[in-house]
Amino acid sequence: MANIPLLTPADCALVLVDEQAGLAFAAGSADRQLLRSNAVALARTATAFSVPVVVSTSASKVYSGPLMPPLRTVLTDVTPIERRNMNLWEDDAAKAAIVATGRKTLVFAGLLTEACVSFPVLSALADSYKVYVVADACGGLTPASHDAALRRLEQAGAIMTSWLQFLLEMQRDWTRHDTYEAARSIVVDHGGGYGIGLDYARDMIKPA
Repeated sequence: MANIPLLTPADCALVLVDEQAGLAFAAGSADRQLLRSNAVALARTATAFSVPVVVSTSASKVYSGPLMPPLRTVLTDVTPIERRNMNLWEDDAAKAAIVATGRKTLVFAGLLTEACVSFPVLSALADSYKVYVVADACGGLTPASHDAALRRLEQAGAIMTSWLQFLLEMQRDWTRHDTYEAARSIVVDHGGGYGIGLDYARDMIKPA
């Protein structure tokens, strides 16, 4: 088995692909609100840990709509790169933005898994990038087609992860005070029962 080190904020960039309402309407592999929540949690994590973010959109004027509002709220300093190709790796501006981050490890998420996520992941792997796919922040047309796309990517060498694992990999230690409150708030807002537990612990554990 290959030795796969833990990610750090200094060695990776996040690529969000087509996080647009028109494509979310088509995603049937998971609850759409959950998919959006997971994408927002991922974007908030990248922002909290100063991980470079590249956002690409497609057909925003004619079908898909703009980047979804909660992501625009989080990524205020990021301008989405509009493209025509399904494969952002074949779009000069989008690929140049990724190359400009200087990172050789890429973390992908977006819509739809079968094409606009899969194609650039496969292309980046072919160009010798290390690639992670945030499986629970990707949506496909059906559960079966989403799973098939993820299996193909994993067979090609991509590493599967989740938004929560990505956050915890960035934080690594809850005594890291610089990012503690930001990381905690993301889990509270998006982490379901885990987030409820963190709120409960804060209520129950008080200084003597």
